[in-house]
Amino acid sequence: MKESVKIKVEALIDASVEKVWKMWNTPEDIMNWNTADPGWHCPGSTNDLRVGGAFNNRMEAKDGSFGFDFTGVYDKVDLHKEIAYTMTDGRKVSTTFEDKNGKTKVLTAFDPESENDHEFQKQGWQAILGNFVKYAESIH
Repeated sequence: MKESVKIKVEALIDASVEKVWKMWNTPEDIMNWNTADPGWHCPGSTNDLRVGGAFNNRMEAKDGSFGFDFTGVYDKVDLHKEIAYTMTDGRKVSTTFEDKNGKTKVLTAFDPESENDHEFQKQGWQAILGNFVKYAESIH
């Protein structure tokens, strides 16, 4: 597989790193924000947040027409700083969490897949991150 440039998405969230980290990694929270489109939902999530641990987020169209499991195994877990994992198709993903005066900058960099163009993939991941921001900032 040839090396390709990672795609990056980021957001600034008006919440502490500790709160953002918890909501990013707790299955009950993940099921509330992990979609790129209002026609989809995440009806199931499991997360074993440790090096060698696995996660599985079930993504489904609300009309039942399509669904898939978004899964991976953690390569790095640095509390409140970074999570890195390998998806089942071998692509690598890294998400960093950085305190910015009480707010949190979240940056995810990921290997693109080959079926869709990079801009489409970036928009999808950015939409999911946008849903996370709305969710995290609405829970007090």
